[in-house]
Amino acid sequence: MHRIYDAQNELSAATHLTSKLLKEYEKQRFPLCCDDEVMSSTLQQFAKVIDELSSCHAVLSTQLADAMMFPITQFKERDLKEILTLKEVFQIASDDHDMAVNRYSRLSKRRDNEKVKGEVMEDVYTSRKKQHQTMMHYFTALNTLQYKKKMSLLEPLLGYMQAQISFFKLGSENLTQQWEDFLIDIGTSVQNVRREMTGEVDVMQKTIEDMEQANDLLYMPDPDPSLVPVNRNLTRKAGYLNTRNKTGLVSSSWERQYFFTQGGNLMSQARADVAGGLVMDIDNCSVMAVDCEDRRFCFQITSFDGKKVAILQAESRKDCEEWIATINNISKRIYLSENPEEIAARVNQSALEAVTPSPSFQQRHESMRPSTQGRPPAARASSVSSAGSETASPAPSVLYLDALVAPNTPIQFDIISPVSEEDAGQAKAAGLGRRTNPFGESGGKPAEESEGSILHQLFIARFLGCMEVKNADSSDVIYETMRQILAARAIHNIFRMTESHLLVTCECLKLIDPQTQVTRLRFPLSSMVLCAAHQENKRLFGFVLQTAEGRVDGQPIIVCYIFESNNDGEKICDSVGLAKQIAFHSEMDRKATEKKKEQDKAKEKQQEELSKQKQIEKDLEEQSRLIAAFSRPTPLATGTDGQSLVLSNSQSEDSDAGVEGREKGESEA
Repeated sequence: MHRIYDAQNELSAATHLTSKLLKEYEKQRFPLCCDDEVMSSTLQQFAKVIDELSSCHAVLSTQLADAMMFPITQFKERDLKEILTLKEVFQIASDDHDMAVNRYSRLSKRRDNEKVKGEVMEDVYTSRKKQHQTMMHYFTALNTLQYKKKMSLLEPLLGYMQAQISFFKLGSENLTQQWEDFLIDIGTSVQNVRREMTGEVDVMQKTIEDMEQANDLLYMPDPDPSLVPVNRNLTRKAGYLNTRNKTGLVSSSWERQYFFTQGGNLMSQARADVAGGLVMDIDNCSVMAVDCEDRRFCFQITSFDGKKVAILQAESRKDCEEWIATINNISKRIYLSENPEEIAARVNQSALEAVTPSPSFQQRHESMRPSTQGRPPAARASSVSSAGSETASPAPSVLYLDALVAPNTPIQFDIISPVSEEDAGQAKAAGLGRRTNPFGESGGKPAEESEGSILHQLFIARFLGCMEVKNADSSDVIYETMRQILAARAIHNIFRMTESHLLVTCECLKLIDPQTQVTRLRFPLSSMVLCAAHQENKRLFGFVLQTAEGRVDGQPIIVCYIFESNNDGEKICDSVGLAKQIAFHSEMDRKATEKKKEQDKAKEKQQEELSKQKQIEKDLEEQSRLIAAFSRPTPLATGTDGQSLVLSNSQSEDSDAGVEGREKGESEA
């Protein structure tokens, strides 16, 4: 019953608080809620009804306290407490009586103890009387408690039921007739809202299905650029990027943040931040794609003064190219115009036309040499053929593009894989007919080359591209190849560059994967005919490889490779030149050593011939000595019967011939 009373008090307080909150609803502002006067007035009416309900619950709480809690509390605190007190008094009286009886039982038979005997008997009388009186009061209270227990159980229940009946009567009389129509209207409104919600949910579900089908390609982290085109006309962009933060001299960490452009500024905001902060001013900045060792789709932003650099990573190649194009458009201040996207489209189209390579040097320098227009074709051909001897004159104004790079020559922008690159690029460009290792390591004896080489220099280089050229007479072919490859990269928006370690040795040049240490490409120094760095951008360098094999017509294959380095390109070219000089001197020393070995072999062979001749002369002398010894008079031989025998000349000659044959056979052996 105490729990019922507490619950009723809590219900009354909660109902009153609900009414209070409903009255204050119109003063609250929710993020997704608009000002609805109908909803506010309806809630005000509900607040009135609930306030009356709160009053009814308060009356019920008072009735429960008076009719239910008071009788049972009085029974617990008065009647039960009295019984417990009488029980304790009866227990004390019983103990005193027991003690008095025990003293009386131990009295002695002597007459001198009459006084003590009288005192003990008086104690027994007093304690027994007190015990009897206490027992009668205690038993009377116990008999009375049986009736009080019944009343204490029935009166609270009766009060509880009477309070509930009066509560329901009060609600039925005051609330049912007054608010029945209102509740019916509210129920109808709720049903209408439910139907509207069901219809809206169906429409939204259909819209979601259509958007899922239309944007299925965008769910991929790296969608196909041919199916999802890159928008290069943006002047505003926002999205999540990973930014690289240096944690030490060589270590770094990546942090995911929300980046957005605001005017000419690049802003970033962490997940827990309230507002974004300035990263850098991107007016007149430079942006380019970079290759990071541990991340893909990275690009670098450098401020206009070069003092601040930010390396960011996008989620996909499309996102990376859009960020680069957007920052390029912002750096040109296109966002300040009235129609920035249209102007950005025109600027990008103009840039595309500007970087398109011209078909020949002749068209590019037609205005610079008016006297050559009237020359016959033979004269122009002779000038092209003698271009190598006219290096002192302005050669680019005389050479043709067709004399350097074949028209419509395909360009290779990336190293596909170690195996395919060795098969297709190395065997074709370097003219090597050896068998390659399918695991990427070059065949033959690479360990011997690396261990026996005098020169070992390692550089970091990024492969820009390679293409076949027509001749390698001067460095102009490298400059023209650089121009065409960079222009093609700008046209096709190719920003990825494969970073490798360029190892320069006395035998070859190797492109090594920095992570797996697998040789991607190998360029023999014997086939390298030219190496040069760019005149203005010293980080660009290239070299030309020429082989006498590979074509049906017997013409050599000439391929030009272009790289970008972190160091000065001229240093790499100097290292290549030093390697060629060391290789040349090593080859000369090797030839001299081989020539000396051949001379030593010839001397040994001559000594063998002389020793053979001396042996033959010695054998002839020995033979002549034996012949002289056999030509002396022969003594008579004695037979078995005592008679003398004379050897004939034929027998003597046969014996001489046999001896001579044996000696000749022994000498030959």
